[in-house]
Amino acid sequence: MSVRVRVPGTSANLGPGFDSLGIAVDLWNEVEVVPNDSGRFTVDVQGAGAKWLPRDRRNLLVRILLQTTAQLGGSLSGAHLRAVNGVPQSGGLGSSASAVVAGVAAALALHTGGQPDRDEVFRLASACEGHPDNAAPAVYGGATIAYTDAEGLPRCASMTVDESIHAVLLVPDYTTKTSVMRMLQPESVPVADAVFNLSRSALLVHALGEDPSLLFEATEDRLHQPYRAQAMPATDRMITDLRTQGHAAALSGAGPTVLVLATSSAEADAVAAADGLVDSASNDTPVRWKSHRVAIAAEGATVEL
Repeated sequence: MSVRVRVPGTSANLGPGFDSLGIAVDLWNEVEVVPNDSGRFTVDVQGAGAKWLPRDRRNLLVRILLQTTAQLGGSLSGAHLRAVNGVPQSGGLGSSASAVVAGVAAALALHTGGQPDRDEVFRLASACEGHPDNAAPAVYGGATIAYTDAEGLPRCASMTVDESIHAVLLVPDYTTKTSVMRMLQPESVPVADAVFNLSRSALLVHALGEDPSLLFEATEDRLHQPYRAQAMPATDRMITDLRTQGHAAALSGAGPTVLVLATSSAEADAVAAADGLVDSASNDTPVRWKSHRVAIAAEGATVEL
């Protein structure tokens, strides 16, 4: 039996919602897992990362597939995986979370012979990924709030998104590592900054579902973007320029991609016009930007048996 899994990319944080808020975006990774008795695990990769992602057991898809299968008490003697990646790698768009969710969902489907339970996929993927703010929208779709309950277990609540909101992603031609970005975070922050982000996060939930006109103020942040800006000067300039023009721009995940939540089709078109823009402001290699005008994906991961 083979299994096909389709998982959307994600944009986490949305400005103030550090490690808690996220949306699924209409960029997709697709994976087919074909078990065999070869004793080997091979991966064919097309699309994003095709030139450098591992083609063997080192691939994250294979590692999560084997890890989850073992957790379930099963085993795989071999498999061939075909991955078609539409989500940019190492760009702050949840490429790792997408791979983790795909590996977990495939393992569950192969183990049970049926559709995996979404809540179980989310629980296992969050444990593997370590960042439920990315796993939640990848599994459930739409806009999500990730949190942990009193027992430390990951939970997810869905948010309403007004149909007038359009997402635009501006992706530079350089990458970052989430682990490096997290090292830039201070161990503590001023109470005033924490209160600022609490108010903006609450406002953002309201703005997304009820009053998009508040998105500009609702996407302000003081907890993570200021500390990461030094490592991504081109991204920092892009966010500053967009916000100066009145657009609700924020860092997507750990970056370097920029997310803009536009309140009209005309605004989204104006932001997307930055496609091909070259930033030569620094002394480093010029940075070229690519724009993606995307829908907020209402559907999360799907499995086909």
